[in-house]
Amino acid sequence: MPALTSALRKEYEDLFNKCKIRPGRINAVEKIINKIQGVKDRYQNVSNLSGVPWFFIGVIHNMESSLNFSKHLHNGDPLTSRTVQVPAGRPKKGNPPFTWEESAVDALSYEGFNSGTDWSLAGILYNLEKYNGFGYRKLDPKVLSPYLWSFSYHYEKGKYVEDGKFSETAVSDQCGVAVLLRRMAELGMIEFEDQPAPLPDAGPVVVAYSNVKSSDPVIASRAEALQRWLNTHPGIFVKIDSVPGKLTSEAYKKVTDNYLPGDPRT
Repeated sequence: MPALTSALRKEYEDLFNKCKIRPGRINAVEKIINKIQGVKDRYQNVSNLSGVPWFFIGVIHNMESSLNFSKHLHNGDPLTSRTVQVPAGRPKKGNPPFTWEESAVDALSYEGFNSGTDWSLAGILYNLEKYNGFGYRKLDPKVLSPYLWSFSYHYEKGKYVEDGKFSETAVSDQCGVAVLLRRMAELGMIEFEDQPAPLPDAGPVVVAYSNVKSSDPVIASRAEALQRWLNTHPGIFVKIDSVPGKLTSEAYKKVTDNYLPGDPRT
């Protein structure tokens, strides 16, 4: 199992920051998110018992059991008996049929997850990949794990169709857990402990005027954040494309009475 080094941490953060959901998949992604939000109380109850963030539990539940509360969080086996698939024989304590909550707490405990686990953004993505296994990273590093990135531009094809059998042409039909988290973050449903949301009265992130999207993902992300902020003002409708050009600068002037830095009209 790879260690969460500073290089790996940066890799996860960069992938998450650059993650874009394929347009044809956005409706499916939001449908799943709405279902997860609708049963948030159940995930929060397990979170209170385990110390694991509710949304971490929710996205795993979708991947392992398609949000079915009659199945083990471990691997999707029915709660009417102990698990048969890996990890087999869980929970070891108690007698079936198990409640979903007691099985979920056991699954998280089995993986060593608790309130002391690293729940930073990178830590969450690392632990999600750990939950499914690091097979793609170890054996097929050219394919980013579909368990995390399916339905985004980070993933196109390649999948383990059964234990130990990898197909270069198979395509995952499940939404990746990191993709769900990305959309949940975009919708303001969640935030990460190492990346708190800005204060309500915080001003916009200002970027320099440009007619092209920056190749620097950080600057491009800031341009997008500026455009989203501008769209919160009545009568302002800016295309969110990370290009802080003429129309974005004009919208910025309407709100602040100044063009963006570098605008030739300044």
